[in-house]
Formats: sequence, C-alpha cells, structure tokens
Amino acid sequence: MVQGHSAIAVQAFTQAIERQPHFAAAYSNRCLAYIQLEQYQAAIEDCDRAIQLDPFNPNAYLHRGLAQYRLGNYPAAIASYNRLIEQKPYDFRAYYNRGIALCAIGNYSQAIANYNQALSQIPTSARVFLADIYNDRGLAYFGLHNYKSAIADFSLAIRLNANDARAYYNRGCACQQHGEKHKAIDDFTQSLRLNPANVAAYVNRGIARYQLGYQQAAIADLQKASQDYLRQGETAACQKILKLLQEIQRDTDEWQIASIGKAKAIV
Repeated sequence: MVQGHSAIAVQAFTQAIERQPHFAAAYSNRCLAYIQLEQYQAAIEDCDRAIQLDPFNPNAYLHRGLAQYRLGNYPAAIASYNRLIEQKPYDFRAYYNRGIALCAIGNYSQAIANYNQALSQIPTSARVFLADIYNDRGLAYFGLHNYKSAIADFSLAIRLNANDARAYYNRGCACQQHGEKHKAIDDFTQSLRLNPANVAAYVNRGIARYQLGYQQAAIADLQKASQDYLRQGETAACQKILKLLQEIQRDTDEWQIASIGKAKAIV
C-alpha cells in the first residue's frame, strides 16, 4: 500500500517538475517518495537538484542523508546532516539521524552526544519518536560495552512503548552480555511474543538457555532458528546454527553418559 502511494507521488511530482522545472520543493518531495520505493540513487539525484535550485532547503539535506545512509554511504550521510544542522541547529531529526550514521561507522561516543542533542530538542509534537531515540542510544552504549546504561535506555524505550519488540530484544542482548541470563530469556520471550519472526531472538534465547543448563529448551530454540533461516534462504546462518546444535547435543550426550556412570557407582 505504501509503495503504491509512493509511486503515485512520484508521478505527481514528476508532472509538477515538467510544468515547473525549477520547482525545488518538488524535487525534494520526489526524493522522499523515491526513498519509500527504495530507489535511493534516484532520490539522491533529486535532492542534489533541489539543493542546486535552493541551497537553503532543509528537507533536501534530510532526505538526501537518509538515502545515502540506506545505500551504506555513511560519511556522505553525516555530511548531509551537518549541512542541515548548519541551517537548522535545533532540528532533532538531524541529530538523531546523524547519530545513527555515526553508530554505523562505530563512532559510538559521538553518536550518544547526538542522541542527547536530539532528546534535548525534541518538540512535544514529536515525542512519539522518544522510544526510538532511547533504543538507538542504548545500542550505542552497547557498542561501548556499557551494558548497564544500555539496559537503562532499553527499559526507558519499553516504558514508553510496552509493545516495542525491538527494545525487548535489545535489552535481552544487553542483559545476556551483563551476565543476567534469566532476564535475557524473559526479554527474548517477550520480544518473540510481539514479533515471532525475529529469528535472532530464538538464537540468543537458545544460547542463554544452554548457558544456564537448559539443554532441551536450547535445542528447541536453535532448531526453530535453523528452520527459519533455511526458509529465508540464509544458508550460512543456518549452517552456523546446525554446527552449534551439534556441539550442544554432543555435550548433552556426554553429560548423560557421565550421569549414568555415576548412578551405577552409587548403586
């Protein structure tokens, strides 16, 4: 449905451009429609044209940065957001998006600084985005191995949106790294309740269960993950899970043999 609307929008903005070839806003708006259609290079070309026609067009920098980010050109995206911030230093979107791009290149400390700026400047009308910002700041803390702060941010995201499957999954990963395996399992379970398609949640819950000694439950989770990866055509991921399953099953067999031997000695 969204793609259908976006295709209609592209057609409408194209007609507007044909009537007024120097209509900068039409190019920047068509850029956004191209992004929604995942035609990122076309989106960048439209935003470049919009900026040529009107260098003081904040939306053109915002949309271009998003298209560049989606293409994996993170330095270019950061440069676009820098230009936007020069024009609108109080635009929380620019700081938030720049934070995401900084995270992508591993600059977690600067990303956190940008998320803090976004949080300090977000207007009341946009507070629906707060959970996303806390989620992504939590990921930056996770990247710095500051799991306690990451857990706190993911918890804030959950408090703002109790149905945020991503926040539960992220908090589960942070709890797992922080040594809180039982809490991690609870979060992965809640994430799967909200989003059963998250195969990684099965993988991580399986690993946490194995680490706590729940071999059969771990095997069930990892078998489910391997089947899902296979259905998705993710053969490399499937092979990794199958290898892990073999190791767990071998350890389980060895434990059973040791237990049987010990029981006979007691008898």
